[in-house]
Amino acid sequence: VISQLHRSPGAYFFESIHPTGKRTYVAQIIPYRGSWIEFSFDTRNILYVNLNRRKKFPVTILLMALGFQEDEEIIKYLFDTGTVKINPNDDLSKSPLLGKYLASDVVSRITGEIIGESGKKITPALLNSIVLNKIKKVEIVKTDNDDAIELLATTLRKDNVRGEEEALENIYAILRGTKPPNIDMARRYLLNTYFSEKKYNIGDVGRYKKANKFEYDMKTRPFTLVREDIIDIVKYIFRLTGGSGFVDDIDHLGNRRLKSVGELLNDQFRVILSKMGRSIKEKMLLSDKGEIAPSDLINERYLSSSIKSFFATSQLSQFMEQTNPLSELTHKRRLSALGPGGLKRETASFEVRDVHYSHYGRICPIETPEGPNIGLITSLATYAQINKYGFITSPYIKVEKGYVTGQVEQLTADEEDKFTIAQANIPIDSRKKISRSLVLSRQRGNFPIVPPQKVDFMDVSPKQLVSTSAALIPFLEHDDANRALMGSNMQRQAVPLLLPESPIVGTGMEKRVAIDSRTVTIAKNAGVVTKTTSDMIIMEPDEKKIRDKGEIDIFSKDVYHLKKFKRTNQNTCINQHPLVKIGDYVRKNDIIADGAATENGELALGTNILVAFMPWRGYNFEDAIIVSERLLKIDKLTSIHIEEFETEVRETKLGPEELTREIPNVGEESVKYLDERGIVMIGAEVGPDDILVGKVTPKGETELTPEEKLLRAIFRERAVEVRDTSLRVPPGVSGIVIDVKVLRKKSRRDKLTLEEMVELRKIEKLVRAEK
Repeated sequence: VISQLHRSPGAYFFESIHPTGKRTYVAQIIPYRGSWIEFSFDTRNILYVNLNRRKKFPVTILLMALGFQEDEEIIKYLFDTGTVKINPNDDLSKSPLLGKYLASDVVSRITGEIIGESGKKITPALLNSIVLNKIKKVEIVKTDNDDAIELLATTLRKDNVRGEEEALENIYAILRGTKPPNIDMARRYLLNTYFSEKKYNIGDVGRYKKANKFEYDMKTRPFTLVREDIIDIVKYIFRLTGGSGFVDDIDHLGNRRLKSVGELLNDQFRVILSKMGRSIKEKMLLSDKGEIAPSDLINERYLSSSIKSFFATSQLSQFMEQTNPLSELTHKRRLSALGPGGLKRETASFEVRDVHYSHYGRICPIETPEGPNIGLITSLATYAQINKYGFITSPYIKVEKGYVTGQVEQLTADEEDKFTIAQANIPIDSRKKISRSLVLSRQRGNFPIVPPQKVDFMDVSPKQLVSTSAALIPFLEHDDANRALMGSNMQRQAVPLLLPESPIVGTGMEKRVAIDSRTVTIAKNAGVVTKTTSDMIIMEPDEKKIRDKGEIDIFSKDVYHLKKFKRTNQNTCINQHPLVKIGDYVRKNDIIADGAATENGELALGTNILVAFMPWRGYNFEDAIIVSERLLKIDKLTSIHIEEFETEVRETKLGPEELTREIPNVGEESVKYLDERGIVMIGAEVGPDDILVGKVTPKGETELTPEEKLLRAIFRERAVEVRDTSLRVPPGVSGIVIDVKVLRKKSRRDKLTLEEMVELRKIEKLVRAEK
């Protein structure tokens, strides 16, 4: 099951252009589980909220439904306020109050009427009215962002809602299309839908993202949505209108995370258990409590079938590529933006597929398929890791005041944006000080030249930029990117050769790939080799194993069983052979056995051949290649493939099929490799159209001749006609039979060897004879 790269839960802010050409800002809350919440401005600068993509309404109605009683309470919560004294003797035309906004209602001391409502801008006329009504002080909003308070005031004027109850009624009517039976019902509906853990969950990842964005301790808030989250988003969107803050780039790897197999299965389990819970509740309501048992309520087959369905049909559950060790390793490190809840290849834009600066050291910019999946299927970079929140991290070496400390830190894409990072190959003197006066570095998507004192980190290796496949290409930096993409993809298609050779010019990654793909066998402990055969290595370790009672086990040995002629998913051959001999001393983690496509513990995808670039009588016109006949004679490019053929013995309407050597119209020469049961013997050399399993199927009844009628009358049995339905070797295939497996009728899972099957048949015959 490959990992899925998807949009992380959290709060996101975007800049959008209205059809009228006006620039506005949009905020989205993307939960781990639940519906999206969107905040947006209209052309009249009113901030709306859209719950579950229904009809939108002013955000101040939602704030009132969450406990704010008055407009001034909302203003005081969103902005800093202060009280200013008014001196009636001052020149009002030069008053600092002009242009400011009221934080609370101004009430006349003479008539008791409201002169100025909270959120209203103080004009000369309003200020004059305040002075005439003998008001000595007013509470104003203290902010440099006048646009923000103006937007809030416009939104407050639009909502026309007074109090929590009216707000709850409005929201219920918008979401449900009808008036609520009572206020408690409306409150319960809103809280259960968007503020309860059961229905709405932003998860630890969403809380982590929000805590980083709005700068608070994530431990202080739960993994559900709370009122403060809505306040934070409204504050930030107002900040954006004032020119501060940053909009989010959804293609940035700080906003995309990985769902690995455990999380994908967890999502599947949650859906299944939710359905099972509803089913159990229904059964409990409909049945008699005294007679019901737990086994009657729970149907475990539903759970197992759903899990099997996930592994069998999910777009992310794939048949593992095993053509060679590199293809297996690459498939395990593959990332997909497709799958349930992900993108669709038909609608995915160029921006999503394109290389992003945050991919540096995390996702390979080279290795991706050609065709409709380009940019949607990618590979992890060589040193990339996944942190506990599912974000991809890349290692960097800490640099302090121009000195390389040697301390390695894993940084996420968000964290990396804060630092200046130098290349891995910058010159360093003996004191580990950067020796150049100016250093080419990276800062987000820019490449400034800075003094060493301004460098915070440096790369750990030049190859941390690319994936394992691309890192195996020598002199990669001299290649065209498109050709490097083809090369890294085509390396995975190389079949293991009979006589593999490690490359003369390598990159140093060959041994690491062979070890990490588990193709070669590694010594668990240091020790001396005491026995080697083609399929086993026995070592006597230096450190003796301790028994349960604390005694040293002097007879303990390390036994390594090697894989011999095992078939892969792509029908290539896995065949390990020892690299050590009796008496050799082996250190811990040394390679003691080679596997498929490896030589002396190094990856060997092909062989070293002398190649000439020259015209030769027109035979190599355009893309044609001339191959020396000698390469074929010395098995330089020979590979072994293991094919699996199977046949089923069924019960038909005319009678059972039978395995037999006695096949109609087939000579003895054709069945010479079949045993008494009609199954080919291990070690037999077979070619096209040779019989592997002799099988006959009953034919339909035909009209009998007089002779057949006489025979039937004498021997009282039918001469059953059969036709040949034997399993034969397909055209163009030849080789040696290396194994035969027979599956019993009762359980196809129980595989028996041929000898066990023959023995079982003999026992069955003896039992029938006794009866």
